[in-house]
Amino acid sequence: MSRTIAVTITAVAAAVLGLLLVPRAASAHGFTSTVYIDVTKSDGGGVRTKLELEYDLFVVSAADAGHDDPLFQAGTTAFDDRDAGAEAAALDAHAETAVRYVTERFTVAADGRACAPSRVGGFTMGEREGVPYTTLLLDWACPGEADAHEVRAGLFPASEGYIKGTKTIVTYDIDGRQGSAALDDQHPSFTTSQAWYDRFWEFFRLGAEHLLTGIDHILFLLALIAGSRRVREIVLAATSFTLAHSVTFMLAALGLVDVPARVVEPIIALSIAVVAAWHLWRIWRSGAGAGELKTEGLDRAGWVRLGVVFCFGLVHGLGFAGALGIEAAWSWTLLWSLLVFNVGIEIVQLTIIAIVFPLLILLRRRSPRAGLWTTGTLAAGVSVMGLIWFVQRITGS
Repeated sequence: MSRTIAVTITAVAAAVLGLLLVPRAASAHGFTSTVYIDVTKSDGGGVRTKLELEYDLFVVSAADAGHDDPLFQAGTTAFDDRDAGAEAAALDAHAETAVRYVTERFTVAADGRACAPSRVGGFTMGEREGVPYTTLLLDWACPGEADAHEVRAGLFPASEGYIKGTKTIVTYDIDGRQGSAALDDQHPSFTTSQAWYDRFWEFFRLGAEHLLTGIDHILFLLALIAGSRRVREIVLAATSFTLAHSVTFMLAALGLVDVPARVVEPIIALSIAVVAAWHLWRIWRSGAGAGELKTEGLDRAGWVRLGVVFCFGLVHGLGFAGALGIEAAWSWTLLWSLLVFNVGIEIVQLTIIAIVFPLLILLRRRSPRAGLWTTGTLAAGVSVMGLIWFVQRITGS
């Protein structure tokens, strides 16, 4: 039995380490993209949409003739030079191509009737989570009066082959209603008359998927699990992390706290390395390299570890909020949407703990040495990956 458990845990550790060895960009969420859309009433009584699109992905996707397209050549050169003015100029110079790409995949309808788009002003540049984004304003002329509007988004689909999926975060203040919605390939549209429970389910699913696809947060959680010997330790560590990131997530998502992504992202990477290295230090301090790590409860170092986890949890909360990226005025609907998003994160977090931690406990009881080597190897790999990400995010490489 113990041999089977050891093989299972070793396979899990090998899979995680395999993921660590795969080259990744400094952002651990680089395999997906997020589009941000704000829907309001236009000055002329129609609909105005503000779209924020990841710049390099937009340039590559919108280019008609691939690498030979003038938009691709001008846009990628400006992107490589990190020249925001040149980036916006490249899109403005090829606005017909860029706007056509958007309007073929993003539509607005009023009571089932299509609205006609027109561009407002030029492209502008900004950043989200340290990634260049461009902003495009579109006004939509809709036929007649409407009680509800439908937004449908299919930008940057996986079928284009550049990324595996796109999340679209929509905030709206129109038709006498305010709120937010989360769209993806499986759920590409919403209406302003959408039921509250449909909207909350979208945010629950978005929170769960964000943790599952955020490898940096997953590795931080695995570092916590590897460094916890008993149920009390993992419960306290998980609770400390949850309380901390919930506080800053809500404050940041509501716009009460604003910390730049260039500060948040490197600290998240450092937190992964530190928490994983903490377990290695405990192994070294106890001299338990060939046997069981001795601990009867939370000593002074254990309480210090909880404090460190809490502090890093505050930073992870800012990262969660940055990924959600809602910039809407306060409303009870917004608050509940944020709470449901956070619940989605917590459910996945607890599920991972409930699966992995009991297996580690069983392995440690059956074979203390195998358990120690498994968690030590996992912690070492996680710590190295965290340091690599930290250097990448600090240097911008």
